[in-house]
Amino acid sequence: MGGPQVTRAVIDHLLEVGRRRNVEIQIMPLRQEDHCGVDGQMYLAEAPDHQWIGYTEGQRSSSLITAPKDVSVLLQRYGKLRSQALDCGATVSLLKQMRGTL
Repeated sequence: MGGPQVTRAVIDHLLEVGRRRNVEIQIMPLRQEDHCGVDGQMYLAEAPDHQWIGYTEGQRSSSLITAPKDVSVLLQRYGKLRSQALDCGATVSLLKQMRGTL
């Protein structure tokens, strides 16, 4: 959508934001079809009292998750997702390669 010009702008933005010290961008390879993020979006946040909360979203429902045991499952899933995705260096390389082909 938007064509090569828009795609270039998006990639440039990702590369720029990815240089910030508090940002890590990782791409999930298409060949990783069975990654643990296929169930939908999830958000994790640490509250001021250092308790973690989660939020999941699907097409027909959404849930705020506060029970420590359930949040732990999401944190483990997040860790697994990160291990299945390309590391930050490989992600930057792929983004630059993609930009070069546009």
